[in-house]
Amino acid sequence: MVLDRIILGIDPGTCIMGYGIIHVINNKPKLLSMGHIEINKFSDPYLKLKYIYDRTLSLIIQYTPDELAIEAPFYGKNVQSMLKLGRAQGAAISAALSRNLPIFEYAPKKIKMAITGNGNASKEQVAMILKNLLKLDALPTKLDATDGLAAAFCHFYQNNALSSTGKSYSGWADFAKKNNDRIK
Repeated sequence: MVLDRIILGIDPGTCIMGYGIIHVINNKPKLLSMGHIEINKFSDPYLKLKYIYDRTLSLIIQYTPDELAIEAPFYGKNVQSMLKLGRAQGAAISAALSRNLPIFEYAPKKIKMAITGNGNASKEQVAMILKNLLKLDALPTKLDATDGLAAAFCHFYQNNALSSTGKSYSGWADFAKKNNDRIK
């Protein structure tokens, strides 16, 4: 188990990309940064991809993360939207690969489940849990930022927090009882 690591979480998008960065020391996560990157100012789809790559790379250079946790594209009703989202995700992944970062991909429902205990939670519910968990004064203007942060926390929970504590759960009530600090 790594006692000191930085996790970059990304919620890819073709209009807005959210990100969150946590520093985990001795199994305790601390927020380093979160925000969003406006991509919709570019009309050329290839310039959007370059911008995603460049901005992801600049985050990697600035914060030197050890791992990238990224939300996987999901299929809704529009195949074209999913393909565009996959390209955006690929641009961010390419930036991480250029710096030899391990990449971990999580389905949106998996991320929501890790944060809220409900795979169908809303963006607002995810944001409020993270706000309470980190004792933030306010939420960011774009919830894409908390979605990126949620990807980082999902990775932290999946690969460190729950497994290293040796806890197991028989259901939601048992989880809530053993993780009172995460519930409000």
